[in-house]
Amino acid sequence: MTNQENSEQSLAIFEKFKIRKSYDEETDKWFFSVIDVIAALTEQGDYKKAKSYWTTLKSRLKQEGSEVVTNCDQLKMVAEDGKMRLTDVADLEAIFRLIQSIPSPKAEPIKMWLAKVGNERIQEISNPEQSLNRARENWQKHGRSQKWIQQRMMGQETRNKLTDYWQENDVKKGEEFAILTNIIHQEWSGLNVADHKNLKGLTKTNKNQNLRDHMSEVELIFAALAEVSTRQIAENMKARGLEQNKIPAKKGGKIAKDARIALEEKTNQKVVSGSNFLENAKPKIIKSSR
Repeated sequence: MTNQENSEQSLAIFEKFKIRKSYDEETDKWFFSVIDVIAALTEQGDYKKAKSYWTTLKSRLKQEGSEVVTNCDQLKMVAEDGKMRLTDVADLEAIFRLIQSIPSPKAEPIKMWLAKVGNERIQEISNPEQSLNRARENWQKHGRSQKWIQQRMMGQETRNKLTDYWQENDVKKGEEFAILTNIIHQEWSGLNVADHKNLKGLTKTNKNQNLRDHMSEVELIFAALAEVSTRQIAENMKARGLEQNKIPAKKGGKIAKDARIALEEKTNQKVVSGSNFLENAKPKIIKSSR
């Protein structure tokens, strides 16, 4: 398996269980967190117990000379504490073999679910419009307005153009992308990404929620302004690598910050807020940092 910088990481839901997954473009394969799959199979909500189950099972499989353990790899994925930590992963073929080693009434349902996940990704690669339509339908189901959805999708396109520039100019996916994103976000909003998520209640049980999916329309607009400004400045500077790209990240964020402050002064309303789309959640209000 290639390293995590070449992988697209995301989260999928099987019934009530969250399963971390990563698509590797070079091998054209999905890789799933073994512990997460085991938790779903054994219906174990305690991560530590699921990890202990895998440790015991892995030892037994090694003794039996099973190829399942050999075919497992390790990949950095977002852990419970929000940090990137190495975890055992396996592709679909290895996961299917692993499932056979675990007595569970969920074996067949999860096999069907995993196969569906893999097939959906293949379809989306051949027809990217399917992925966009699925995202649009999902937002509609969760009550987002057409105007919000349009802004969210436009913002994502702006984000993609920026990350494309980073990737083409020696900025590594994963940690380095996160560092630059945080610089931009801190500059325009006055909060780092983690604090903004905390403000919106997207921590603890909701920590895997995407911050942008809970931004207001105006927050999305300023985030996009910061990122398009960053990209254009970086292109003008011909910035390469992490350190050089920190400069346009800060400058691009400041352009959006200045615009935010100007709007707040005219409207007497804060752009950054604790409003979110979580069920039964009361919005928080914050005095934006300048």
